[in-house]
Amino acid sequence: MADALFHSPKTHGFVRVAAATPVSHVGDPRANGQEHVALIRQAGEQGVDLMVFPELSLSAYAIDDLHMQAALLDEVERQIAVVAAATAEADVVAVVGAPIRNGDALYNCAVVIGAGGVLGVVPKTYLPNYREYYEKRWFAPATVRAEDVIALNGETVDFAPGLLFEAVNRPGFVFSVEICEDYWAPLPPSTRAALAGARILLNLSASNIVIGKADERAMLSASHSARTLSAYVFAASGWGESTTDLAWDGQATIHELGSKLAEGERFATDSHLTIADVDVDRIGLDRLRNGTFAECARNEGEAATVVPFMAREDYEASELIRPLDRFPFVPDDAGRLDQDCYEAFNIQVQGLMRRMTATGARSLVIGVSGGLDSTQALLVACRAFDRLDLPRTNILGFTMPGFATSDGTKSNAWALMKALGVTGAEIDIRPAAEQMFKDIGHPYAEGQPVHDITFENVQAGLRTDYLFRLANQHRAFVLGTGDLSELALGWATYGVGDHMSHYNVNGGVAKTLIRHLIRWVAAGDLIGAGARDTLHAILDTEISPELVPAEDGVIQSTEGTVGPYALNDFFLFYISRFGMTPSKVAFLAHQAWGDAGAGEWPANTPEDEKVDYDLATIKGWLRKFLIRFFQTAQFKRSALPNGPKVVTGGSLSPRGDWRAPSDGNARVWLDELDANVPD
Repeated sequence: MADALFHSPKTHGFVRVAAATPVSHVGDPRANGQEHVALIRQAGEQGVDLMVFPELSLSAYAIDDLHMQAALLDEVERQIAVVAAATAEADVVAVVGAPIRNGDALYNCAVVIGAGGVLGVVPKTYLPNYREYYEKRWFAPATVRAEDVIALNGETVDFAPGLLFEAVNRPGFVFSVEICEDYWAPLPPSTRAALAGARILLNLSASNIVIGKADERAMLSASHSARTLSAYVFAASGWGESTTDLAWDGQATIHELGSKLAEGERFATDSHLTIADVDVDRIGLDRLRNGTFAECARNEGEAATVVPFMAREDYEASELIRPLDRFPFVPDDAGRLDQDCYEAFNIQVQGLMRRMTATGARSLVIGVSGGLDSTQALLVACRAFDRLDLPRTNILGFTMPGFATSDGTKSNAWALMKALGVTGAEIDIRPAAEQMFKDIGHPYAEGQPVHDITFENVQAGLRTDYLFRLANQHRAFVLGTGDLSELALGWATYGVGDHMSHYNVNGGVAKTLIRHLIRWVAAGDLIGAGARDTLHAILDTEISPELVPAEDGVIQSTEGTVGPYALNDFFLFYISRFGMTPSKVAFLAHQAWGDAGAGEWPANTPEDEKVDYDLATIKGWLRKFLIRFFQTAQFKRSALPNGPKVVTGGSLSPRGDWRAPSDGNARVWLDELDANVPD
């Protein structure tokens, strides 16, 4: 059972929602009720917690004066009871559209149904009465209601816009409802509902389709979910609605925090569901750290009536239904990846340009190892010098071979510098290192093959010493190369080149993105085609600090020590950006990277980088990440040089996104992981 609990989305703050698109039967509530029941049963079988139907779905929308017929209105109320019975059977909360009488007025309503009864009724606030719309002929707006309760099928329930429906047994599962025109208003009712605590916003719509309107609706849903820090579920009328003067496409979309999770088929001729898992926990964490949202809630929010209900609690293991990137810093979509690379590269370039103009620098010094990070920094430098009309020969690149430098990386470093037209030079650090070993009494000076941390850091430190003194000599500044992933892990020697510099263009770029940035530069014309083959050779080289000589032909492996950067970047994104618990991060990583991983591969990903990780492997590397991130690496991040923030949530600068004590510990995160993730 514990394993099933871990593998169920519902145990990690997810709510499975559905936008229902039933075939509509004009003026026939009984037939519409049957369509609703069938979709509710289908939703129950697929583990849906909450579903929303289109506007006036039980009567159909485009029936004009038939809305004023008592026989039709009576049948609608009978069908609400039929639908209610189906929700009890399927254990689903369903929000259906219906014309409802209250006193001497008729209202266009969303009826929230669950556990066999009506939980509440939300009348439409804004009634369109322009162009093709004529709703004020039949319906009264919510603002004219005389009472905040309504008697429906023998039950007295809340009757008001902005009702909050809160699951008492599922923290964060809070939703609110608005109807069609409401979210075209300058101040939609759902805005105040979100400020009052609703994390899922539902829209029952009968918006007819004309050219371009689908894009407008998707834009509104995306932007509204981003602005209100919520999920937005939109369901519009489709096939079967009267086409006397209008047409209907059945658009169904689910957005979360501005991103599209799911989109249904438009112009379909059968009833269907559009399903996604909404992360209400993530929404809550985003609101928690967003001071502007909280302040707006205090200034503009209003007290809301809360309707409690019991949500389903079937925690059977199931796959997550939502897009999930294996590489959260690298988009799957080729077009978006191209755009992100363009922006990331130019952020780096512009940051360096501004620092150079501010300091009056006309040259810089950089260590070129033939690895990924120094390659990316050098590419950025070349582009910055081109845009500043400075000769690339003013870029002073130094390769500094040590005791474990391979012929491959050294030759790649030289080939890159020559192809880019920078001034290249070589300094063999081994004589100086041997002198230092002798001065400090290290066993290596006596011929003993002791390759300890001192052996490694003597080499790393000497390289940095040379670079800073070379910068003094040439009136230049040192360009840093350490990337965001290394800084998260503390995989940087304190005070040396991957940690300390005069300015670091890579500090806001994850290792997984750096790979794609180099591929992007190689494929374009920004730097010149001469370096293309060398760039691909560098991409094909295993990541290694090359500080310890190879043993039996096996070189020192960075990822063998700190773990795969693909996983570490995944951990970093969800822990630093959202503050998620380690057990949830492990769940997401397993969903993305397990045998049936949900994530797509970014464009141009080589086959040898497409690997799977089982849960035990994920948990093992996550434990090491937590220790490094929370316990051993912060003192290095507290002393970082300047550098531009590049990705969302991607700055570990003590002046930016991440501020933490240098003497913290990882106990609470390790305990949470071990308590909730099976071995």
